Amino acid sequence: MKFVVLACLLAVAAARPDRDATIVVDERTDNGDGNFFYNVQTSNGIESSKTGTPGAEGQSNFQGSFRFPLEDGTFAEVRFVANEFGYQPESDLLPVGPEIPEHVYELLRIAEEQRAAGITFDRK
Repeated sequence: MKFVVLACLLAVAAARPDRDATIVVDERTDNGDGNFFYNVQTSNGIESSKTGTPGAEGQSNFQGSFRFPLEDGTFAEVRFVANEFGYQPESDLLPVGPEIPEHVYELLRIAEEQRAAGITFDRK
């Protein structure tokens, strides 16, 4: 769900072109071994940076952020990590579910005790 919201935000930003924007910062390094860094900034406030490192299982791990201006003059900013645990974005703009009620933790504890004691239930 978070990825869908993020994709929608990016689509909105991309759909509103600023033909007068220019690139003011463009820094890139790539060691060819999975280690890389890039940082791009434009004159209209769009920024994107990403650092990559090789993962323990052969994958590429990324961390970085991007931001773009919103209609009201503020900026949307997303920070992210992408590694063996998946893509993990963080932003004030992403929805957050409600807190888990305290009684749920108690029910989970009871269920774990029952499993440990060998208690099972029919799932009919």
